Amino acid sequence: MIRVLKAFFPAVIAAYVLGCLLATQVVLGNLADMGVDISLTTRLQASLHDVLGMTAYLLLILVAFVIAMPVAAGLVRIHVVPGTRVFWFSLAGFVALVVLHLVMRQLLGLYPVAAAREWGGLLLQGFAGGVGGFLYNLISSGHPRR
Repeated sequence: MIRVLKAFFPAVIAAYVLGCLLATQVVLGNLADMGVDISLTTRLQASLHDVLGMTAYLLLILVAFVIAMPVAAGLVRIHVVPGTRVFWFSLAGFVALVVLHLVMRQLLGLYPVAAAREWGGLLLQGFAGGVGGFLYNLISSGHPRR
């Protein structure tokens, strides 16, 4: 149980930080496409601001991972469906963040992260979740390819 908790929180934090950074850069990229000049300093400041300020998103990711990681663990344990442990945990993290955005959109009419309004941004948020799931597998098993 301790090993699971030691893996869970770093995975959530990694998904959160990467998700925030990707979301910030997507929004700034959209502004740049409109002709707004975005300096590297502005990109770094905006990224830091979002990582420190989007704590509600951190809590949403935590809830999504509380659901997704046990589901992945169950799939790994029952061996009914093919796939490695790293595959299932990475997929669980990816799906958790994509579903989080889609459910929030349906229930509340909003996206937790504006960049996820379009497919590219939504898939990048899923990627952040997949990285979190991969990290969960890495830390919890000690064997990244199992």
